[in-house]
Amino acid sequence: MTLDVATATSVTGAAVHTFSWPSWRRARRSALAMSLALTATLAPVGPVAATAMGGQATATGAFLEEEWGDDDTYEDEQASRFDGTWKADHDQGSLYWITKHYGAHDAWGKSAPNGGKVTGRGVTVAVIDTGVAKVPGLDLPGKVIDGPDLSYDSQRAGTRYVDGYGHGTHMAAIIAGRDASVPVGGENDAKHFVGVAPDARILNVKVGASDGGADVSQVIAGIDWVVAHRNDNGMNVRVINLSYGTLSQQSAAVDPLARAVENAWKKGVVVVASAGNDGAAAARLAMPAEDPYLIAVGAVDHRGTEDLKDDRVAGFSNAGNSARRPDLLAPGKSVVSLRVPGSDADRHHPAGRVTGDVAGRYFRGSGTSQATAVVSGAAALLLQARPTMTPDQVKALLRVSADKLVSYPSPAMGSGVLDIKGALDTSTPSVNTARQVWTASTGLGTLEASRGGDNVVDPSNGRSLTGEVDALGAPFDAARWVAASTAGTAWVGGTWNGRTWTGSAWTSTGWAPAGWTGTSWSGQDWATRTYSSDTFLARSWRGEQFLARSWRGSTWLARSWRGF
Repeated sequence: MTLDVATATSVTGAAVHTFSWPSWRRARRSALAMSLALTATLAPVGPVAATAMGGQATATGAFLEEEWGDDDTYEDEQASRFDGTWKADHDQGSLYWITKHYGAHDAWGKSAPNGGKVTGRGVTVAVIDTGVAKVPGLDLPGKVIDGPDLSYDSQRAGTRYVDGYGHGTHMAAIIAGRDASVPVGGENDAKHFVGVAPDARILNVKVGASDGGADVSQVIAGIDWVVAHRNDNGMNVRVINLSYGTLSQQSAAVDPLARAVENAWKKGVVVVASAGNDGAAAARLAMPAEDPYLIAVGAVDHRGTEDLKDDRVAGFSNAGNSARRPDLLAPGKSVVSLRVPGSDADRHHPAGRVTGDVAGRYFRGSGTSQATAVVSGAAALLLQARPTMTPDQVKALLRVSADKLVSYPSPAMGSGVLDIKGALDTSTPSVNTARQVWTASTGLGTLEASRGGDNVVDPSNGRSLTGEVDALGAPFDAARWVAASTAGTAWVGGTWNGRTWTGSAWTSTGWAPAGWTGTSWSGQDWATRTYSSDTFLARSWRGEQFLARSWRGSTWLARSWRGF
């Protein structure tokens, strides 16, 4: 079987990447574009062929759909007004502005217990997302470590590990980007791109395909893998960033995704997750942010003014309910991070490109995904400064040091707005004071309920992945998985849930891949599946109703990476 592909070319430095899209997403980008609570679109960059479906396939997954290009306060215009060239110190969505005004610059000036300054050195943040492109700013030796590619792109060398969607790279750069030209001690220079924790490392665990399509079982498998390998090769993975969420149809008390993040938390890994981009009307937080143990992050809106006192909860940020609110807010409005030329976001959302960005490096987006990445970077700074802290202590410290919204208080703000300087100036809560005693998730709910209606679709025959079957087509027994995941034995080499997903060892370039075998949920044999080129396939492994929820930026379309 040959899958037709649409391609786009991206030139990153000397490397040329070709992206095409096998459709692990939904079939209607137009529907997404009409949904204000769900996503955004970009026009193609360079020659892009029509997809096999005769138009643009929609992107879906649970990666929080962001609003690409959201700039209703005219940050682009203000930042490029002087001579037409964009200047980070005049843009409130730039990482320079965010790191300065939310306390990272102060952290970078403090001495770390292991020597040097507090820049995240020695801490690795796992980004379970759509891959990470090693564009300038993420290309320093050792900056990005390629873990397993568990996505539907993993079976071709040309699409393995890389980010054909553009979401994972945006998050990784916010967390730990650092231009090669930045001298030690020069992190606070607006001429450079610098993330919140510029010396932290990124563990790239790709689960989302080039259209963003991902099944919740891939995310669960990714979390299990990170926990099992968190200390490999001196990585010291202390944080997992999940700019992802589903509209789970069951509570965190039974959801297997909630159980997976709790297992990571109890193993000493801080898990930071997006509250969701469905706005104040949403009755719940996205899953797994709804789980009470981890750190659930909403977004704050700067409203286009320098005065932090008039900030408010962003209109797209999920408010949750009285049982579970976001823990805190962080900058998530009009955030400028690194662009992946030719990616799905770049092609379908040209509004995300930054006016006056002569080098074409940057991309703007809004969402709780970006806010989550800011908090993950902050957690890396705190863990370098105070390496013995438990996840409960990190969460308690972030909450107690957060700044309340003054003019527009709201239950949706949780404890308040991230204050990195305030956290480092506050004594660490004792282990007993910080200890959380929530009822643990059993994890015995269903995968289908956890998907929340977002089902990937096999582009070869249109069959949806439903029921208690994982992303490769293996039956999923929740009780058996819970026992293995809790014991840390869910992965045996490259095997998870009885199927081989990936290789079983590190290589000189990252975690080894493996060919998939056996029958998929749609009845196709993985081993005999062929592709017309070494690129991202053009059909979507998403589904008509994947809307914008899974990598859940309920705004990848109308709001995605844009403003509201």
